[in-house]
Amino acid sequence: MKIVLIGYMASGKSTIGRLLATEMGLSFIDLDDYIEEKENKSITEVFATKGEIYFRKQEHFYLKELLALDTNFILALGGGTPCYAGNMELLLEATNVITVYLQTSINTIVERLTNERNKRPLVARLNENELPEYIAKHLFERSYFYNKAAFKLKIDSKNKETIITELIEYTNLDKQ
Repeated sequence: MKIVLIGYMASGKSTIGRLLATEMGLSFIDLDDYIEEKENKSITEVFATKGEIYFRKQEHFYLKELLALDTNFILALGGGTPCYAGNMELLLEATNVITVYLQTSINTIVERLTNERNKRPLVARLNENELPEYIAKHLFERSYFYNKAAFKLKIDSKNKETIITELIEYTNLDKQ
C-alpha cells in the first residue's frame, strides 16, 4: 500500500508523513526531497535555474517513478503536485494507492509560512500582507484537485498524535 498525502504547502504533509511512516513501520518519501536528490539541486535552485515548467515535468516523471515501485511507503507530495500534468488522475487510477488530503485553513497556513517564506519559491517574494490573499486564491484554485482525494482530514487545532490516530482510524490503514 502506498499512502499519498496531499494538501497545500505547510499543511504538514512531511511532518505527518514521517510520523505515520514510523507508526506503520513503512518508509517515508518526501517528493520534493526525492526531486532534490535526483536533480542534485534544491527545489528553489531548480525553479530559479530551469523554471517552473521544467520542475513540473520532472515532478511528474519522478512521481510516476515512485508509483511504479513494488514497495509500500508513505509519500508526501508538494502542494502543487496534484494540480499539474494529470498527476491527480495518475494517483486515483493507480492500484494500491490511498490519497489523503490534509485540509488546513488559510490562517494556519499563513501562520506556518510567515517564518519560512524564503524556503518556498512560490511565496518567497510575498510580504506578510500579501500572503493571506495569495494563499486564499491558490487554495481555491487547487481545492478542485485536492478534494478528489479518497480521504479528507481537517487538521487545524489538532496535535500530531491526534492527526496520526485519526488518519489511521479514518482510512482503516491499520486494517490494510
